[in-house]
Amino acid sequence: MVSEAESTKDTIQVVTESAAEHVGKIATILTTAVQDIAREVGDWVSDLIEMREASQRAKEDADPPH
Repeated sequence: MVSEAESTKDTIQVVTESAAEHVGKIATILTTAVQDIAREVGDWVSDLIEMREASQRAKEDADPPH
């Protein structure tokens, strides 16, 4: 028969292992989300820069030479 102390130790061990596993999975989810957000923001800023540059070129093409 297992003593109460041994049973308590086993329970704490299982709970700790479970917590570590879940925290690890949550950290992976958050890390992936941050990466995805950074990528999307970067792509969006690139689009904005390209649109600004295209607008500037269009203005320059429309202006007659001096």
